[in-house]
Amino acid sequence: MTIFAERFFKTIKQRGMKPLFFLDMITVEQIEKLVLEKIERTSLFLVEVKVRPGNAIEIALDGDEGLTVEECKKVSRHVESAFDREVEDFSLEVSSPGVGKPLLVRRQFHKNIGRTVKVKTNDQLKFEGELVAVTEEGIEITYEEKEAVPGKKTKQWVEKKQNIPFNNLKETKVVVRFN
Repeated sequence: MTIFAERFFKTIKQRGMKPLFFLDMITVEQIEKLVLEKIERTSLFLVEVKVRPGNAIEIALDGDEGLTVEECKKVSRHVESAFDREVEDFSLEVSSPGVGKPLLVRRQFHKNIGRTVKVKTNDQLKFEGELVAVTEEGIEITYEEKEAVPGKKTKQWVEKKQNIPFNNLKETKVVVRFN
């Protein structure tokens, strides 16, 4: 070990600190358990948990009737109370997934029935239409497409339905329009 490294570790130890690369890593599973414990018996649901290097924790929540700042604060405080900042240094962000973010869990799809969505499939197809149903297997959307109609000179708008299995969904986003 170099003299610099020896001095560095000695100073860190004297100050009761740990170098960043020796921090105890908080796991996604730990955070998921805490969040699910707090939101049990509410209309809230967990969308995603990320734990980045340095214990930067990001929690995305949603609710069947929306999500308030107060609900985010309660979850944040619950998670914070489970860890000792002297042992596990961390940052914590609790929020809704945000406008324009892809739908990730089935409850988000149910919540958005009747809204316009953009869908990309694993086989490179793209659709934009109304989310009309969510089943155990996937989603159903209706959309309009111009198509040749017998007896008409120009193509006409025709309403179509498309069933897309969850395992073929690459990305689904709610289309937000400002009128």
